[in-house]
Formats: sequence, C-alpha cells, structure tokens
Amino acid sequence: MHMITITEASLPKKKSQKRMSSTIDRKTLMLFFLPAAIFMFLFLLYPLFMLMFDSFFVTNDVGTRTFAGGDNYLRAVQSASFWNSFKNTVIYVLLAVGFETALGLTLAVVFTHKYRGFRFLRTLILSPLMIAPLVAGLIWKFMLSNQFGIINTLLVKLGLIESTSSILWLADPKISLLSCIIADVWLTTPFMMLMFLAGIQGVPDSLYEAAEIEGASRSQMIFKIIIPNIIPILMSALVVRIIDAARSFDIIWVMTQGGPVNSSELLSVHIYKMLQRYGDVGYASAMAVIFIVLLVGITLLSMRKVKV
Repeated sequence: MHMITITEASLPKKKSQKRMSSTIDRKTLMLFFLPAAIFMFLFLLYPLFMLMFDSFFVTNDVGTRTFAGGDNYLRAVQSASFWNSFKNTVIYVLLAVGFETALGLTLAVVFTHKYRGFRFLRTLILSPLMIAPLVAGLIWKFMLSNQFGIINTLLVKLGLIESTSSILWLADPKISLLSCIIADVWLTTPFMMLMFLAGIQGVPDSLYEAAEIEGASRSQMIFKIIIPNIIPILMSALVVRIIDAARSFDIIWVMTQGGPVNSSELLSVHIYKMLQRYGDVGYASAMAVIFIVLLVGITLLSMRKVKV
C-alpha cells in the first residue's frame, strides 16, 4: 500500500517533466525554423505583397504614386500585346514540354537496356543539364545565325537550301519562336529523361517477366507496364516543366529579346520590357500578379490530379 502511494505521488512529477521536455522541443524546433521563416518573409512574402500593392497604383516619371484601383488589371486584359505574349507563352509551353516529354520518355526507355557504350551516351545526353540557360541561348544564337551559323552552313552543304540566308531562324517572325523552342528542348530534355529513367528503374522486374511469359511485345510493355507505373513521376515532371517553361526568360532574351515584331515575346519578357524599358511599374505588377495566379492555378489543379 505504501509503495502504491509513492508511485502515485511521482506521477505528477513525471508529467511535468514531459511537459517541460515537449516545451523545450517546440522552442528548439521554432529556433531551427526561424532562419527559414525570415528568408521566406524577406524574399517571398514581402516582395509578393509589394507586387500586389504596386499593381493598384500608377507611378509617374517623378516617382509619385497615384491610386488606380483595378485600372492596371483592366488595361492588361484589354491589351493586344498582353494577349499576344500570352498566346506565345501557351504555344511555347505546349510545344516545348510536349517534345521534351516524348523525347525524354523515348531516351529513358532506350537507356534502361545496358549495351556497350550506353554509359558514355547517357552522360553525353545529360551534359546540357550542366549548362546555364543563358549560355544555352548564346550557343543556339550563334548556331542559328544566317551569317556564320553551323546549322545553315550544313544545310547548304547538304543541298537542302541555296544559301545561308535562305532560312532566317531568328529574324523571321514565322519561325523565331520555334527556334527558341528548339533551344529549350535541347537544354531540358535531359531533365525529363532523368526523371523518367528513375521511375522506370523502380518498376518491379516481376511485371516484365510476367509480360514476357504472356508474349507481350516491346510496345505493349511500354504502354501497358512502364507508362502506367510511372504516372505519378510523369505528372510531377510535367508540372515542374510547365511552370518552368511558362516563366522562361533567359533563352528568349538572349536569342531574340522577344522579336522580331514581338513574335517570340513570352509573358515574362513582356513584363520585363514594361518594367525596365518603359518604367510602368503598376502595369507590369498587374500582369505579374495575373501570371502568378495562372501558374498557381495550374499547380493546384495538377496536384489534385496527381493526389500529392
């Protein structure tokens, strides 16, 4: 009876010790979280707040702000240049991400087989990942030049075109956007291949063995086994690439600066021009807010589909 009394008396003390340890753990966790919270506030939340704040004002040449309400948003929606850049962005995303997905999946399937020299080829194909978009844009600008570019020179030697000026890759409004897409596909296809390759290597060998026993062809294995089993990775890669392609700036700016005649101007380039060249802070901020809302909407919709 005496021992029971001692044990019961010690229970409140143990409970208080647990409370103290849990409080210390929470304080420690908050202390570790504090640098990340400060970083997010300074470089994400505060700039985002200022962006939304600026979108409701008009700034003159002197720097005086005048409240404009939703005029900047209305101006953006009614602007033909805004919708032109929006159209170019959609075309850019659809073509670039579409080609990168198809090529990346094809290369990933090819490199799942081990043969002589496959490691060297895989490393060679992955090498563009080590190049910055700015540098990639410069490389393709020189390669597609009608004066000294290697692409037109090879086409002339093959007899496909008469002279190096027959195809103006960067000066023709009809194909300038396509030229930028080619550079983006070359730069980012290795990323898609790497994602798909990691997913394919996670598919159980038993599925392949069962398919071989059933007499399935290679194409049936791809469409019935590989693709269904890497759908989560496929969707995740698509979300990342859609957002990344939609906000592309470096390649476009280096190769064409959105020209000629705004034929390759994406929303990111259009916003930059309005801000830096024309100093229209309110209008540029309003377009940036619309752009961010669109990207967040795409992300949330994709996450619901993937069930992340």
